[in-house]
Amino acid sequence: MKEKKQSALAGLFAYAGNYKYLTITSWILSAVSAWIALVPFYFIWKIIKEVLDVAPDYGNATHLAAYGWKAVGFAILSMFLYICGLICSHLAAFHVQANIRSELMRHILTLPLGFMDQEGSGRIRKIVNDSSAATETYLAHQLPDRAGAVATPVGLAVLLFVFDWRLGLLSLIPVVLAFLFMGSMMGESMKKKMEEYQNSLEEMSSEAVEYVRGIPVVKTFGQSVFSFKRFKKAIDNYEKWTIAYTKELRVPMTAYTTVINATFAILIAATYFFTSKGTDAGFLLNLLFYIIITPIITVTMNKIMYSSENQMIVEDALTRIHSITDRQPLPESASPKQPKDMSITFDQVSFRYEDATKDALHQVDLQIREGEHVAFVGPSGGGKTTLASLVARFFDVTEGKIEIGGVNVKDISSEKLMDTVSFVFQDSKLLKMSIFDNVRMGKKDATREEVLAALKSAQCEDIIEKLPDGIDTVIGSKGTYVSGGEAQRISIARAMLKNAPILILDEATAFADPDNEAKVQEAFSNLSKGKTVLMIAHRLSSVSGADRICVLKDGEIAEMGTHEKLLSDQGLYAHMWEEYNKSVCWKVGA
Repeated sequence: MKEKKQSALAGLFAYAGNYKYLTITSWILSAVSAWIALVPFYFIWKIIKEVLDVAPDYGNATHLAAYGWKAVGFAILSMFLYICGLICSHLAAFHVQANIRSELMRHILTLPLGFMDQEGSGRIRKIVNDSSAATETYLAHQLPDRAGAVATPVGLAVLLFVFDWRLGLLSLIPVVLAFLFMGSMMGESMKKKMEEYQNSLEEMSSEAVEYVRGIPVVKTFGQSVFSFKRFKKAIDNYEKWTIAYTKELRVPMTAYTTVINATFAILIAATYFFTSKGTDAGFLLNLLFYIIITPIITVTMNKIMYSSENQMIVEDALTRIHSITDRQPLPESASPKQPKDMSITFDQVSFRYEDATKDALHQVDLQIREGEHVAFVGPSGGGKTTLASLVARFFDVTEGKIEIGGVNVKDISSEKLMDTVSFVFQDSKLLKMSIFDNVRMGKKDATREEVLAALKSAQCEDIIEKLPDGIDTVIGSKGTYVSGGEAQRISIARAMLKNAPILILDEATAFADPDNEAKVQEAFSNLSKGKTVLMIAHRLSSVSGADRICVLKDGEIAEMGTHEKLLSDQGLYAHMWEEYNKSVCWKVGA
């Protein structure tokens, strides 16, 4: 256990830099504060002793005020040192938390784009926010408190045995029993359960994000949470784990709470035993002192117990943080090459997602000429999006290779590859910033005139006209929002400004209404001129004019050709076209 604690602490110190010395200083100050906090109890004992010595002539108790002020002085000194320790620990903890979040975000930016889709934004958000926050609580509060909690028994041992070693020894019996019960609640079993607890919270967080995104559908069709089976299952799993865990700890926790608060019972029993043959004034004075000071034992033990629990939380948090930082970015070529043109070649490409049992793509061969417009269609799960994503190295292929202009994408620098490929996704994201800044993300040094030209080419003039501050309107502020189709056109303007020679359109008209779709299609027409275009679509009418259509099924190219050729072949595409036209012509009967 000690080795693991050092490992967790070493992990935190790796992010602390020179601030780790502030953490160590906070421990020292907390320990000294804990020892000084015991001194007032000595003066309280002196006050009681003097009162009993002069009774009933209390006017002779001339040192009471002096003892009282000394007790107050040491109590204030103890609090001052503790506050100074907390200031040191908080400065170090905030620095560590900020460093962890910064390093995580910097590292995430180096990971392939598919990482976010694969892991889920809810899980990543929880690790970045909650796991780093757990380290802050541990460093800022738990470690200083633990240093004080460890130092306190040393000082207590001196006080307990100085006045009456018999009562001191009896006062430690609950401590020994409490440690035994505490041990039954710690260890590897508890660590595993803490991991399960964090897993269940993480799963709920991830599924909650997906559920919130789907609320419009739920409300539209009058569904309940039970329509989202995975979210409900995550909640049920958390409930099941929590109840089982609580029941398992019920007995040892009850026993621990009982024995740690049983000191008074032991002292009372000892009083009956030791005074059975007569009352000893000195013994009663010491008994009063023990009754006053022994509650510190309970507080100290609780601090030790909760700090041990928080240590396991931090160890689990560091494990989750390392699950991201240990992921390696895609390798970069030592001698990056420049593509000679914008043709794309898929050479025996196979790809399998992590932990999957079969390939998402298998032995795909495809040549796309520079400037050619190629559409990927087919049943859901056929591999359309995966195939397009591999061009931009969202992932690296499992087998085979992908070339742009005769150069393997692995040999093209990531910066050059991102300049070469643009994406327009079906669910376009706009950040909470002005339209101008959202569009200029495509080209950081773009002028205002270039941004306006891109918006005009993307058919966004009607959007700009109705916004209160034109292109300077901040999306999401003061109730200002745009529709899905409008957001799509603004995203197209961003892609136009970037002006990458290869364009990937992933279901880009999926959420557009008829009016927006016409404008989006016109924007696409402007955007696609002179570019190599890969289109992914379920709406077959949007790709019928493509130079070539590839029909993917079960990770393989089942058919390929022009719209007319594929219809004449009477294969899978012809069947899909027939079903698509039925759905378009379908209407509610009278």
